[in-house]
Order: sequence, then C-alpha cells, then structure tokens
Amino acid sequence: MSMAPVLICRPGPRAAALAEAMAARGFAVEHGEAMALEPLSEDAAQRAAWLDFDQFRRVAVVSPFAAECMAEALDRYWPQLPVGIDYYAVGAATAATLHRELGVRVHLPPAGVGDTSEALLALGSLQRLDEQRVLLVAGEGGRPLLAETLAGRGARLTRLAVYRRRLLEPAEPLRQRLTAGDYRALVVTSGEILEHLARWCSHTALHQPLIVSSTRLATLAGTLGFRRPVVASGATPAALADAVTKGDPEKADVDHDDLEKG
Repeated sequence: MSMAPVLICRPGPRAAALAEAMAARGFAVEHGEAMALEPLSEDAAQRAAWLDFDQFRRVAVVSPFAAECMAEALDRYWPQLPVGIDYYAVGAATAATLHRELGVRVHLPPAGVGDTSEALLALGSLQRLDEQRVLLVAGEGGRPLLAETLAGRGARLTRLAVYRRRLLEPAEPLRQRLTAGDYRALVVTSGEILEHLARWCSHTALHQPLIVSSTRLATLAGTLGFRRPVVASGATPAALADAVTKGDPEKADVDHDDLEKG
C-alpha cells in the first residue's frame, strides 16, 4: 500500500491546493470527480439582494465558491463596495477568497475549532441580531442550521442561493479504487459526497482510512459503515494533509478481522 494514492474528491479549483499539500508531505495523489459546482443564473431574488446590498448589516458566506459568485455579482452592481457591513465566513478558505476578491476584513471561527457552522455561530457578534438585516450567501440545499439559528436570534434574514451542487457518477478509475479499496486514504469534506461515494465502497474500502473535516462527518461515516474515520482539525489543505499522516496510512492494510473485533 506504500505506493497507493491518497484519493481526494474536493470539487472545484480548491482540489489543486489540497493535492499540493498532500504531495508536499510525500503522498501520491489521485483526484476523483464526484461533484460539480455550477453558478445559478441570476434571478429576481439575487438581483434584489445585490441592489440592496448596502442595506445589510452582516453578510455570511458559507464556501469559497459562494464567495466567488458574490464577488462577481458585486463587481457588476457596486464599483465601490458600501461601508458598514461586517463579513463572516465559515472557514479560512472562504475568508481568504473574500479578502482577495473584495478586499474586506472577515470574521471567522478561531483557529483550531474547525470550519463549521457551529463554530461560526459561537462568535459573540452573532449572538443577538435583533432586527438586523443579514444576508446568507450559499448554494442550493445544504444544512439549514445557519439560516435557522440566525433567524432565531432575531435577524431579518435573506438566504441567497448562488450555485448548485451536481453529483457526478465516478469515472472508471475512481470506481475501481473504491471497489478494490486500493488507496492510501480517502479525503472527503462533504456529507453529500460521502454518502454518494459510499455506494461504490467495498468492504475493504470501508476499512481504509477516511479523512473528514468535522465530527459531524465522522458520525455520518460511521452510519455508512466506514470503520476508520479520522477527524482533521479543519477543512484547510494543511489540516487535511496532517490528518492523513495522523491516520497512520502505512497500516491501512492491517488484519481486518482485528479491526472488526475493535
């Protein structure tokens, strides 16, 4: 197994940064396409949000792709960004995208607590939102926790979907890896992708190291039959690459009978 690759299934351009982080630690890497991110055509709800952007007190963005979609729209509607808005990001990559594209300072969870909605909601400035207008920029579907909690804390919330996620049937190379369990570790940061890929994972694959970005995903992995989930300290490339090492991939082919007894 020493030459088997680490499988990464992160959608979009962020996969390249993750692959680089793995390669920097000496791992062979193979990228499997499992999901495509597609911008949504601008509709009346989006247009209204962009035109009224200066009316929002706080703007929360859930992913780098959502940040890119928002930045592209704001560039068309606002040659100069309005002032007085506080920006929030679920994770460091989203915050970095907002800073790069818009030049704004961004609130995000403290380092080490994870890139999760729960961590963002723990910030003191989001505890009481009495009648404040808050814009939540995300993809279609997804977890309702952020929207429900912000609204429950008094926000006049607008949830804006700017892209969709489309699951892709694994190409033959990825399908063969999952069927044979022929990989060093599988890295997944999305519950939707994890559930999707589990359909092709054999008994052997379910006993290989699975690297996830949160305890929530580790719990989901357990219900799907994965026996060796390792929770990274976050969803950044560095955190996920560190977790591959933590998962002790050189022992990925230990006696499966012993694993089942554990």
